Amino acid sequence: MRVTAAIHRAFEIAKIDDRLYAAFIEHMGRAIYSGIYEPGHPQADGDGFRRDVAQMVRDLKIPAIRYPGGNFVSAYNWEDGIGPKEDRPVRLDLAWRSKESNQVGINEFAIWAQDLGIDMMLAVNLGSRGISDARNFMEYVNHPSGSYWSDLRRSHGVEQPYNVKMWCLGNEMDGPWQIGHKEAKEYGRLADETAKALRQLTPGAEMVVCGSSNDEMPTYPDWERGVLEECYQNVDYISLHKYFGNSSHDTLNFFGKVEETGRYIQAIAGVIDFVKAKKRAKNDVYICFDEWNVWYHKREQDSKNWKSWDWPEAPALLEEDYNFEDALFVACLLNEFIRRSDRVKIACIAQLVNVIAPIRAEKDGPAWRQSIYWPYQLASLYGRGTALRVSVDGPTYDCAVADDVQYLDVAATHDTAGGTVTLFIVNRHLTEAADLRLALTGFEGASVLDHQVMEGHDLRATNGPGREAIVPAQGSGLAVEDGTLGGSVAPLSYHVVRLKV
Repeated sequence: MRVTAAIHRAFEIAKIDDRLYAAFIEHMGRAIYSGIYEPGHPQADGDGFRRDVAQMVRDLKIPAIRYPGGNFVSAYNWEDGIGPKEDRPVRLDLAWRSKESNQVGINEFAIWAQDLGIDMMLAVNLGSRGISDARNFMEYVNHPSGSYWSDLRRSHGVEQPYNVKMWCLGNEMDGPWQIGHKEAKEYGRLADETAKALRQLTPGAEMVVCGSSNDEMPTYPDWERGVLEECYQNVDYISLHKYFGNSSHDTLNFFGKVEETGRYIQAIAGVIDFVKAKKRAKNDVYICFDEWNVWYHKREQDSKNWKSWDWPEAPALLEEDYNFEDALFVACLLNEFIRRSDRVKIACIAQLVNVIAPIRAEKDGPAWRQSIYWPYQLASLYGRGTALRVSVDGPTYDCAVADDVQYLDVAATHDTAGGTVTLFIVNRHLTEAADLRLALTGFEGASVLDHQVMEGHDLRATNGPGREAIVPAQGSGLAVEDGTLGGSVAPLSYHVVRLKV
């Protein structure tokens, strides 16, 4: 199939916020315990964190991480995780029907995040708790000294405040499954008052209010309207969540769900604009897509498991085995976030280790990178700078979730400081290569600096301990001639082409 495309130096979408490549980790399953933290493991450091896992995280260049939940946060008492470890209570986590030892709390997690150069994005409990506890949490975390909570932090060996700027006002409060579920107006009022209180403590703190848990909720998108009408002028972002699956094994329909996600983002952007106009507001509210990933391989069975088990501690839960098809989908979804970077400023892959995660780690054993690790890493490393519009003219297909889906999915970024343009290309066609001709207007003299490719794998192939077969390789066959990038793009392949400009 023949595909023509074009980019232009002047046709910019937006400056990409680095936090588009953020992550999320929750006290759930083995994400924390025997995930990032496993005292006694041969790779454990002096604080009990696994060095092998930490290095894999470090290589992702994650700018920020959302913590500690997730559904977990809606019944979490943050005070349980501070002070001497031997004095910390074991609690029953209602969200995932398991025991929480509280051996990792805010201070331990901060040590890990700071060591990796990752900013924390903290969530407060607006399910079973409210304004007062959120205020106390921020005071403990951010106030220098001279108050009860800040001096308590100092007594715990943390002299300097963490100065956390990003705060999530609860989690999925539209969901009936959530501890403390609320109606839109009720939640919006609570979020508004909480945001105002927190900004008294930390002026300039960024507030993320809960949007829909997914675009199939019966309250979507009216939930966003109702919430924002209560708190628009005191928040900076509204969150979106969406998980993806291919239980029907219809690959093209699976890939088409990226288009569905674009509609989701566009709809909420419209709600934001409506409320801004209605309130005559001067501030802008952006989208924080703070939970996204593929989740279906073990979802049904795990749902039965956790609802019936007898409060185990750090049980195996949602440990998806990601295949090559999932990697191609994640690559396309990251492309969509780049294309929507004028509205989506923060996005968090959910989650980071073991639980629906790009990194897996066996207890007392090895860690490895799953197939989806690589498109996430490549986008994080090279998808910075300014997003460029890409015009694509080529064959399309219709599927259950979308019509006119381009077989060739392309996103582009321009890093002016580094003098590079990066093209992220996915050929979604099951059998046909794409004969690509992509015009590079305004980038005279461009040449290929690097070409990474993932191709030639069975769609159901996976990585595992000691067998990381699905990894990027050096690509070939794409070159610039007379201001046009041209060449063949194999079916079911992912390419990251970096151009020196």
